[in-house]
Amino acid sequence: MSDIQIVGAPAGVEGAGFFATSLDKAVGLARANSLWPLPFATSCCGIEFMATMASHYDLSRFGAERLSFSPRQADLLMVMGTIAKKMGPVLRQVYLQMAEPRWVMAVGACASSGGIFDTYSVLQGIDEIIPVDVYVPGCPPRPEAIIDGFMNIQELVKTETLRRRNAPEYQKLLASYGIQ
Repeated sequence: MSDIQIVGAPAGVEGAGFFATSLDKAVGLARANSLWPLPFATSCCGIEFMATMASHYDLSRFGAERLSFSPRQADLLMVMGTIAKKMGPVLRQVYLQMAEPRWVMAVGACASSGGIFDTYSVLQGIDEIIPVDVYVPGCPPRPEAIIDGFMNIQELVKTETLRRRNAPEYQKLLASYGIQ
């Protein structure tokens, strides 16, 4: 059984020598298969992410060949591990430095809900400070779960309209986080 992911053409009209589709679908397909993730790893989930990037699992075959450690060049923020409340403003600043469109994936129990650390010093989920698109469960999650979460992000990116970011609902969501 092959591990190769075949990307099909978006829905459209096909004829002899031409193919027509909507701009939303063409851009979505291009974005979904060329994501530049920024790993924000603070603990054991980061080690599982390293395994996900290694040759056995190889996340790069899904279009994430280039990890970006600069928020200005990334479009997917992957938050992995425990986020202390003191780290919250730093995480928020990294998110705000990313250009639109941007997506967020909370990897592991700690990033999703604080994990086993129900204490005053640990943020009980990064969704308290930034919006999250996909949650990956586990403590720590297996590389297969991280790949599944990444594929869910790809599906979201592929089907998102170009106007979604300007929609009143999206602006209201950002305003609920104090983001203009």
